This record gives sequence, structure tokens and C-alpha cells, in this order.
Amino acid sequence: MIVIIGNGISGVTAARYIRKNSDEEIFIISSESKYFFSRTALMYVYMGHMRFEHTEPYERDFWRKNKIQLLQDRVEEILPKEKKLLLTSGKIIDYEKLILATGSKPLKAGLKGEDAEGVRGLYSKQDLEYIESYSKNIKKAIIVGGGLIGIELAEMFLSRGIHVDFLVRSSKYWNNVLPEEDADFVSSHIAKHHVNMLYNEELNEIITNNGKVEGVKTKSGKEIETDFLGITIGVTPNIEFIRKSGISCNRGVLINRHFETSEKDIYAIGDCAEFIEPLEGRKAIEQVWYTGKIMGEQLGKAIAKNGKANYQPGFWFNSAKFFDLEYQTYGNVPPKLMPDQDDFVFTDGKNIFLHFVYHKKTRRFIGVNAFGIRLRHTLFNHWLLNEEKIETVIENFASAVFDPEFYTNYEGAMISLFNRHFGTMIMVRETKWWQKLIKK
Repeated sequence: MIVIIGNGISGVTAARYIRKNSDEEIFIISSESKYFFSRTALMYVYMGHMRFEHTEPYERDFWRKNKIQLLQDRVEEILPKEKKLLLTSGKIIDYEKLILATGSKPLKAGLKGEDAEGVRGLYSKQDLEYIESYSKNIKKAIIVGGGLIGIELAEMFLSRGIHVDFLVRSSKYWNNVLPEEDADFVSSHIAKHHVNMLYNEELNEIITNNGKVEGVKTKSGKEIETDFLGITIGVTPNIEFIRKSGISCNRGVLINRHFETSEKDIYAIGDCAEFIEPLEGRKAIEQVWYTGKIMGEQLGKAIAKNGKANYQPGFWFNSAKFFDLEYQTYGNVPPKLMPDQDDFVFTDGKNIFLHFVYHKKTRRFIGVNAFGIRLRHTLFNHWLLNEEKIETVIENFASAVFDPEFYTNYEGAMISLFNRHFGTMIMVRETKWWQKLIKK
């Protein structure tokens, strides 16, 4: 029997691909929820755009039809030598192969008062339920941490008329990830949505009264009253019970390129996994939805065929939304350019911002950040894979726009700017060759 601990995107994808390629008995254990749900949709449940059951991508009968057994329980201990799991309910589960897909949990700031009433992060179903209940009659909230979850939480509170103070310890939003121009564009967009952004402010003290949060004090000495404190300073691998098992761990469960841990027949994938030797240009821990999905698919296929997986994630990709501003990134757009890199930036001054990076000498396209527009993954993957020049990308950019009928035609202005900047003579092109590629 193959047992998977965790029913997030990594664990469920592994189960699906094992089932597609074999008749192995599959068992998924999760303490958070019985059924797989879309974690990124939690904010929309709070905002009233959908019900929680709408976040489940599969009908509940899917699991029975595919002979995937589900158990809502917590694993207390892993016994690798005996190949057994001890559960909170008292059950003992035997396994032949074990996949650890336990995901992440919110980081804590390490301050007194973090466990007080009204202090919470946003990651799990239980977090959503707590915030839903606690925020029914509040008027003010403080959010700490300049990342994606913090913006989601801000949008949630604003949808209910709750005032939001947002503490960011850097001078711009997300400028540890984005180049300065990109961070400026996003920061100005966030400012339009009535969030009181407090840059260069860091949480120093949580003020409580009778076990309940009442405010915060920043390192600059500023005191702010609040009814709720959202701590969204990042996530960390959820592996505390795994550490006790003897499986080698660092920040995450240590794995090789085949997703194998230090113990025979035990694998780790997704947010909880840490590569001993990361791929060139990649992080040891990749806590992104699409990489978790790829890991699940590659390991699931390998286990079903009694082979070895070999992690091949392709080019870096991520997407998000800052309120109503779409964001996508393909390839590599570093916060600061490397000596052999150059860039080209285009904006319409309002809603669209594009930041291209390319190799200075060869002019090979390296990556793009796109704001306010959705682009085609297939085409950018092709350009990166074939090491196309930046001129090719700019010239054929119109073909990369996912829904061109919904966007103002600005390709001409972008190409004119590019030509003036580089002295080129390229023109807007939409060839049938690119269109055929996109359809593949």
C-alpha cells in the first residue's frame, strides 16, 4: 500500500498519477480536511464569492471511483524500520511506500503574544474558519509581512469595511523579490485600494490585555491599536512530527533529485521538501503551487512504474494577483541585474507594466515580469527553451497575449519604444507559425 501524508496539490497529484499508471492501493491522510481543496481560493470564500465546497476541484465521488482512500486524522509518529504510522486516533497504518507531502505552516515572529486571541496567519482551512468567526464585529486590523498572503488578507478585510494598517519592514512592497521599478508599480497600485501601507516599519511588540490582542508597537516606537493582528511573514515546512522519526531534515525534509529521503521507500515532495543539491538557479525549498504539482506528477509516474523520478521543473513560473492587478513571471527577473544582464521596461503609465531581462552580449531572452495582463505559458516556455533573442520576443509579443480582445492594443507603442532605445527596426508580427505553436 502507498500512503500519502497530506492532501494538498503535491500529495493529490501524486495519488492521481499513481492511479493513472497502476492498480496500487492508495491511502491519503490529512488532519486539515478530508477532501482536497484549492488553498488559493480561501480568500474568496471569506469574501462571499464562493462557498467552501466550491473550492474542491473534484466531485466527492471521484475518490471512491478512483479507489483512493481518504482518512482525516493526524500522524503522530513515523516508524521507518517497521513501516508503520501511528495516528492520533490510535490507528496504526502499514505502508510499503510513504510519500510525505505535509506542506507548510505560517512562520511566527517569535514575540510574546503571538498565541493571543485575535492573532493569526492565513494558510489552512482552520485559519479561515478562525478569521471568519473572529472578524465578524471588528473595525481595525493590522497585517505584518510584505508578501502575497498579506495582500490576500488585506483584500479580505477591506471587502468587509475593516480598516487595514499594513506593516512592511522594507521601503517598498515585495522588493526582496521584485526589481525596484516593478515594486514601485505594485506599491502604487496597492495604494489605490485604501490600504494604509506603513513602509520601513517592523513589528517589535504585541500588546495584549487578558489574553487578547489590543495593538502593536513597531521598532520605530509607533503604537497602533487593532482588533486583529495578521502575521504573514512567510511559511516554513510543516515537518515537526517528521523530525522525531529519524528521517534527515534541515529546514525541510532532505531529499535527492529523485525525491528520496534518507529512509528507504520514503519520499518527500512539495513545500515540505528540501533538495540536498538544488538545481542550478533554483532554491533548495520551492514553495510554489506549480512546482508542487510537477513534483507530484513526476514522483507518481515513477512509483507507479517502479522507477526513479528525476526532478525536471522546467523554467521558473509564478502568478498572483494584487487586488485586481494580474501578475505573472516567466524565467528569471532578479531584483538586481547581474553584470551580464540588461533589461527593457514598458508601461502604459496606468495598468500595464512589462519588465524584460536578456543577456547583454548574446541578447538571449532570460525572463519577464508582466503586470496587468495575462500571457501564454506555452509560448514563453518555447522562447526560453530555444534561447530566442529579445528582439524575437518583442516582435512577436502580440501572439503571447492570452486574451487580446480584452486588452488595449499597445504592442505598437512598446515596439516603437524598443526601436528608439536600441536602434532596431522590428515591427509587430502575428504569424501563423506562432499561432500553431500556441495550440499545441
